[in-house]
Amino acid sequence: MPSGRLSEAEALDLLEHGDLLELGAAADEVRRRLHSSGDVTFIVDRNINYTDYCLSGCRFCAFYKTPGSGEGYLLSRDEIFHKIEETLALGGTAIMMQGGLSPDLDICWFEQVFGDIKARYPIHLHCLSPPEVAHIAGQSGLTTAETLRRLQAAGLDSLPGGGAEVLVDRVRGEISPHKIPTATWLGVMREAHALGMRTTATMMFGSVDTPAERVEHLRRVRELQDETGGFTAFIPWTFAATNTALQEGHHPATGDDYLRLLAVSRLFLDNVPNIQASWVTQGLRMGQVALAFGANDMGSTMIEENVVRAAGVVHAVTVEEMVRLIAAAGFAPVQRDTLYHEVRRYPTA
Repeated sequence: MPSGRLSEAEALDLLEHGDLLELGAAADEVRRRLHSSGDVTFIVDRNINYTDYCLSGCRFCAFYKTPGSGEGYLLSRDEIFHKIEETLALGGTAIMMQGGLSPDLDICWFEQVFGDIKARYPIHLHCLSPPEVAHIAGQSGLTTAETLRRLQAAGLDSLPGGGAEVLVDRVRGEISPHKIPTATWLGVMREAHALGMRTTATMMFGSVDTPAERVEHLRRVRELQDETGGFTAFIPWTFAATNTALQEGHHPATGDDYLRLLAVSRLFLDNVPNIQASWVTQGLRMGQVALAFGANDMGSTMIEENVVRAAGVVHAVTVEEMVRLIAAAGFAPVQRDTLYHEVRRYPTA
């Protein structure tokens, strides 16, 4: 393995030609150095998709409905509150509200909903990807910085890294031509970090992207993290093509591809503290394997998930099963909150 900080060329060479088991061992060594306690974390939260109406019409998405079609939905506040109450009853600490880019919702709707939630429930609001923030800003005649400040004042705590796909405009132009460009995604995250918000970074690969473009995505994340230090975690997952406009003609990623990308991510993103295993798309067994390829976090128990499910990928897990899987892989299971603070530690024996 190269010594020192990986260059893009070195990362690409490892991604394309590195021995898989050697890559895993190198990434595992970095994980052990960064997380020497042997803990593997997870969070109990819920993904609330407040609407599926979306103007973007991304070719990789099986979830959205066309505005005006009458085929979609917008959750009422009572429906959102009920989902939060269920989450709290199951020991959840956060909700992740994400939805389509609706032509009918401006910042006032989100301020009212977030404010009402915070007035009622002790829960962390990890909500709105950069494309949603940019869309809300446009709907409301605001800058994205103004939008973030107002949403933060209303109760928004942190941002998920959705809408990143691959942070290369060639790829974005093919799979999501109506969504924000790379610079805007990075700009929203930069502004959120400047306000003290922590965020995650993601990558959805295996659509029309190349290995070199995957490395370019990693470089952009690393450069922004060098600048702001605001990313808590990196979460890569593979594109699920079923029921999407890209069902034909994409370049599907294999399990080997996923483990390679995961390991190279851990080696390249030396400034991002946590790498998350995407069991929701890969399955629970592959999630376990990912813990030997650099991942130190198993993500959410996913009380509810609708977007990946719409593409035909369905995996579910209880807290008890998550604990058992982590312990069986040789690690100490720890429930965390969104900002990686310990909530509960489980015995391993």
